[in-house]
Amino acid sequence: MKEYNIAVLPGDGIGPEIVPEAIKVMDAVGEKLGYKFNYEEGFIGGAAIDETGEPLPQETVDLCERSNAVLLGAVGGPKWDDLPVAKRPEVGALLPLRKKLALYGNIRPAFVYDELADASTLKKEVVQGTDLVTFRELTGGIYFGKKERGEDENGKYALDEDKYYVYEVERIARLAFETARTRRNKVTSVDKANVLESSRLWRETVKALHEKEYSDVELDHLYVDNAAMQLILRPTSFDIILTENMFGDILTDQASVMTGSIGMLASASVGGDVALYEPSHGSAPDIAGQGKANPLATILSASMLFQYSLKDREAAKMIEDAIKKVLAAGFRTPDIMEEGKTLVTTSQMGDEVVKAL
Repeated sequence: MKEYNIAVLPGDGIGPEIVPEAIKVMDAVGEKLGYKFNYEEGFIGGAAIDETGEPLPQETVDLCERSNAVLLGAVGGPKWDDLPVAKRPEVGALLPLRKKLALYGNIRPAFVYDELADASTLKKEVVQGTDLVTFRELTGGIYFGKKERGEDENGKYALDEDKYYVYEVERIARLAFETARTRRNKVTSVDKANVLESSRLWRETVKALHEKEYSDVELDHLYVDNAAMQLILRPTSFDIILTENMFGDILTDQASVMTGSIGMLASASVGGDVALYEPSHGSAPDIAGQGKANPLATILSASMLFQYSLKDREAAKMIEDAIKKVLAAGFRTPDIMEEGKTLVTTSQMGDEVVKAL
């Protein structure tokens, strides 16, 4: 029996509904493959503000640091929108947690299940066969740069610094190249090197690392505006997308359109001793508590936990295959509902994945 400690941070909105479904699936896989999971919950985001007055209590950081992995639901909601920026759940919880855990790389797959190709807002013939992974640098760039408000002879201004070090680019690029070798051996690096100095450094660094260590991997470069266009025109042309923090934030949400719903997109944040796994969607407060939330992104995040933290690709594939069976059987949550399919609740979808396992 392999025993692991998992920090569970349900968070806000639909978080407390979707995280238990991932836990059900993890336990079902554990029974089959000899895992025992010890779960300990912590507060984060708005729930933490309500409980402790802080979006990221030190107790939650300590819990994460002593765990083998972290499973997160979602944070934020209109209830806390009027707080000072540094106190808001999205800014005061997620960004500092990533920093404290040294999670410099976000891995976000976008895979179109054949069963959901018709649910995409793009034409089926365009999206079918899409299977890409975005590697987004997560702890540098404009989100973490110096921020300033001031006033000069031209009036009031705001400043956000976009700063990157060579080592920050190299470590996320290395992750992307290594993963490409296990897939279709192609990396597309996305930047804005025709305008931004930080992007010129990015491109130079990626090129140098490629020439030195990864010349066997196909590498091309796209400006971010062109990359956004090609994601819509030719999504199947991408294997690995490598990009900086803000561009990755935008492009991964765009990629979610192809999967039929952002409720299908998992993510892993890696780099330190403890990785964090969370769905790519937000807290969806408008449907919280109604049993409408799609738990599959969270369940797929759990499959990434098996793959990256527990180094068990077999377990991860078991979960992916179970989801495929459930979708093929016609079960759908409201976000991916189609005519002739069976509408299920959040909990029922989790149950069906467990049955398929």
